[in-house]
Amino acid sequence: MDNAIEVVVEDDLWKNYDLEIIATRAFSAIEMRLGLKTGPYELDILACDDARIAILNAEFRAKQVPTNVLSWPSFDLSPDIAGQHPLAPSVEKHGDPFTHIGDIAIAYQTCMKEAKAGGIAPQHHITHLLIHGILHLLGYDHETDADAALMESLEIDLLAGMGIGNPYQNV
Repeated sequence: MDNAIEVVVEDDLWKNYDLEIIATRAFSAIEMRLGLKTGPYELDILACDDARIAILNAEFRAKQVPTNVLSWPSFDLSPDIAGQHPLAPSVEKHGDPFTHIGDIAIAYQTCMKEAKAGGIAPQHHITHLLIHGILHLLGYDHETDADAALMESLEIDLLAGMGIGNPYQNV
């Protein structure tokens, strides 16, 4: 059974990008790379604007500014030791064939500004942000140098496998 990715497009600015296809490709690459075998998984994506994500960022992170992507994992999969891979999500079988791993919100204006500033094709930047968000759902983070190095190297590897260049090259 395939994974279920539901995209709620809250802002029509996203109409030129099929986020369901981009997210499905991104998740499939992650699933193969990490060898996730306990799915199928479900995740929800909110495609919104900067105003909406600023509200979410203030509510959940106490930061009164827009950001590019936010993630809300369903499970705490964080490893006990910095720089190690997180635990794999376990399947919950409460009559639901899917394991819901969490929710992601992505903001159009911030995403497009970053893509333009970095000279990156918008589709490639969207893919990177969705990979970044999904990895957060799977317990990866960048709170320590060791965790950041692991997450960034995984992102670079995943994107390279999709024919997308290193997003951290010019940072």
